[in-house]
Amino acid sequence: MNITDRVVQVRVPGTSANCGAGFDCIGVACSIYNELSLRLLTEDRLDIEIEGEGADSIPRDQRNIVWRAVKCLLRWSGNEKNVHGAEIYMKNAVPISSGLGSSAAAIVSGLTASNILLGNPYTKWNLLQTAVSIEGHPDNVAPAIYGGFTVSIVTDTGKTQSIGFMPHMNLKMVVVMPDRMLSTRKAREVLPDDVPRRDAIYNVSRAAFLVAALCKGQRNFIKYAVGDKLHQQYREKLLPEMRTVIEEAEKHGAMGAFLSGAGPCIMALTSRNTDEIGKAMADVFHRNGTDARYRVLDIDRNGACEIK
Repeated sequence: MNITDRVVQVRVPGTSANCGAGFDCIGVACSIYNELSLRLLTEDRLDIEIEGEGADSIPRDQRNIVWRAVKCLLRWSGNEKNVHGAEIYMKNAVPISSGLGSSAAAIVSGLTASNILLGNPYTKWNLLQTAVSIEGHPDNVAPAIYGGFTVSIVTDTGKTQSIGFMPHMNLKMVVVMPDRMLSTRKAREVLPDDVPRRDAIYNVSRAAFLVAALCKGQRNFIKYAVGDKLHQQYREKLLPEMRTVIEEAEKHGAMGAFLSGAGPCIMALTSRNTDEIGKAMADVFHRNGTDARYRVLDIDRNGACEIK
């Protein structure tokens, strides 16, 4: 099979990581998507077109993260010498540096598309290992690949293992998107190297409690389950509206709310009052002089897939 004979199109969901207490290990796939069209070339030519989010800021050269992911899989498969360029078309709905997994979506789209062009020799688990090696942690790439909620660990041998599930309840995600960017690097720099034992115990108990509550359909426990003491309190200095936004979401009917990934997006889980919750969350930013919009999202069940 000539891997440069065809064009493949894939769709990858945005994701929300941490979900409160599950720092770097729990994530959920959301019904907001990036689409990618990929054609591999034997000639040394890289044509990258970008529509939508990031069109003015995403690199269109060798630094492009989709192309880097493609090259990584080609190198892994032994096809790097046969492919020297690509035609890449990105149609992005996931905001950049927002806490909705834009880099994970880009990485997973490149890996998924190139795997299809290679004839699907690699499983989703294989792609997960490569995605984590590029991204650095599994909380966003795992749900982008598998869909649903995922809980991930890195084993003592360095391999990533993920378990996916769908919650046993009707669940909507209301995400407020302030008109500002917050890099993951900057959001990680404010985190301490060491935390008190009581804070570690707090998060372990709530992360486990969240998974149990979702699996058993215990919606009344979600408020307690999304509590966190490992990252949100430190990142609040970068996003001072966070605490008030979370309080407003819960006041207007949300089961619970949390910082989405490293932020600045904030997400609420609910089964009712979606627009009321979204408007209340956005109004906090508006009152503080920042434009903000909200979206009501569903859980994406499928993860990365080919568009046929």
